[in-house]
Amino acid sequence: MKKIFYSVVICLAIINHSSAQVTKTEDVKKSLATTNKDTIGWVHSGIFTLGINEGLLHNWAAGGEVASLVINSIFHGNLTHFHNNNVWTNNLDLAYGLNYAYSNNFVPRKADDRIDFTSNYGTQVKNSKDFYLAALYNFKSQFSKGYDYSIPDWEHHPTSTHLSPAYMTLAIGMEYRKGEDLSLFLSPVAAREILSSSKYTSLNKNGAFGIDSGKTSKFQFGAYFSGRYKKKINKNMVFSTRLDLYCNYLAKNQVGDSGVIIKKDNPGNIQVFWDNLFVLKAYKNLSLTFGLTFAYDNNFPYSKTYIDKTTGLPVDKNQPAEGLGWVQMSQIFTFGLAYKF
Repeated sequence: MKKIFYSVVICLAIINHSSAQVTKTEDVKKSLATTNKDTIGWVHSGIFTLGINEGLLHNWAAGGEVASLVINSIFHGNLTHFHNNNVWTNNLDLAYGLNYAYSNNFVPRKADDRIDFTSNYGTQVKNSKDFYLAALYNFKSQFSKGYDYSIPDWEHHPTSTHLSPAYMTLAIGMEYRKGEDLSLFLSPVAAREILSSSKYTSLNKNGAFGIDSGKTSKFQFGAYFSGRYKKKINKNMVFSTRLDLYCNYLAKNQVGDSGVIIKKDNPGNIQVFWDNLFVLKAYKNLSLTFGLTFAYDNNFPYSKTYIDKTTGLPVDKNQPAEGLGWVQMSQIFTFGLAYKF
């Protein structure tokens, strides 16, 4: 009986302590968004959006797709633990979209696909409220197979797949932060590993994703910058942006068997990833979402042509986005459900 009594007392004490900690966290959550405070507790925030666009035409004089459906989903989550002058921040960004069209027999085609996780642990520099000595880990990959839909018989020739490629970055450096809304991390010592199945790196004699042909991994070492900024414009509008830069110290020209340079590269070819998201709450859980992402990577050159799998001859893609050159771009605009937490 005494054991049961003591167990109940201990449980009540734990619950009371947890409640007090949560209450404390909620009390300081707003101020922690823009300032750094010595406190203990967890703070979380995030948003999930699901947008659906549908179109239907019948005997339409102007022509167009008879029926189409586009589904886009985005998740941005943050979980931060404060322990006096130590801060552990975790950010998870997920995105996935599918496009269904009557002209393609409603076979789904990817419109978006991203897995992006960052964990950052920092210790406040003595006599400074805004600077931290920090270690950062970042993981990037995708959920499902990727295709080049411009080539014939594309469904039998995937160019990537789940977790292939995958990018892992581990960096040590200095972080400047103002609460949860602003973080600027800079590291002169950043190791990166690129992983992929040899099935996809063997598709081209020059390899893929920066990995040599037939290989499954590539090690890079360089400098890394990651900046995040979030702005709550008003109670219904939120804007967030993120900029990642990576300089590979080991980058060098790739020379073929004949001694001819087949790919020019050097540490000045900085890899760029710039992500922007704007969410406007329209009514209760309905929202407008606009996302725009730019990327540049010397390992993904732009080509005006593709190789026809049946003839082996180059064919002009004639893509309207040719003016962007090597820059990669992804843009979405959806109206749908949004859930904040």
